[in-house]
Amino acid sequence: MSIPTVSIPEVPIPELPVLGWVVLALAALLVGIAKTSIGGMGALAVAGFALFLPTRESTAAVLLVLLIGDVVAVATYRRSVDWRLLRRLLPSVLPGIALGALLIGVVDDDAMALAIALTLAVAVAVQVVMRLRPPAAPRGDPHLSATIATGVAGGFTTMVANAAGPVMTLYLLAARVDKLAFVGTNAWFFFLVNLAKVPFAAGLGLFPATTLTLTLLLAPAVLLGTWLGRRLVRRLSQVWFERLALLATAVAVVVLLVEALR
Repeated sequence: MSIPTVSIPEVPIPELPVLGWVVLALAALLVGIAKTSIGGMGALAVAGFALFLPTRESTAAVLLVLLIGDVVAVATYRRSVDWRLLRRLLPSVLPGIALGALLIGVVDDDAMALAIALTLAVAVAVQVVMRLRPPAAPRGDPHLSATIATGVAGGFTTMVANAAGPVMTLYLLAARVDKLAFVGTNAWFFFLVNLAKVPFAAGLGLFPATTLTLTLLLAPAVLLGTWLGRRLVRRLSQVWFERLALLATAVAVVVLLVEALR
């Protein structure tokens, strides 16, 4: 009598150089830090993934890693959210996501890398304008036109480059929410938006088995980053918080532009 054998399916692991694994692990760590403290660190993670993965697939890989950080962020700040602002903003996000998905579906990797770099460059410009011209109006809901523009721009930039942080920052500063509500509302916004992006990315075929395996391998680095981020944010002043966020995004832009134009 023969003993039946059980075949174990081979786990598809991306073929990357050692440097690639190191960079992706650091990028995942930065995602965790960004989700619980310095949001601009997420832009560096986008650049890191785009350097060592096919550019289109890198956006989906970053998305899955971001969702891990999102879960921790909303659990941490679950009581600090302005649902009224989110209810006004979220309906206009879906058209922006659809536009971003359309762009991903029609461009090649080189054009996609350039699109990510330019999107992040615009994000840096927005941050600079915010710092030079801080809002002085009392707390209140932004105008409906500003809300719709923010939603569309946020949906497009998050789908193309996972880089809607500066857009959302501008909106929340205009609404003059307090610091705790700012962090909590931001966390819930990106959790809900990133969930909405998953069907679009899946429909574009951006979730091969290697991407799913990669996400599982990088999950511990994300969780370590969220732990570090929660401790880092307590030690940073608001001024240095903003400076580091802007610097991280600017460095990411330079790296991606050099790679795209090489």
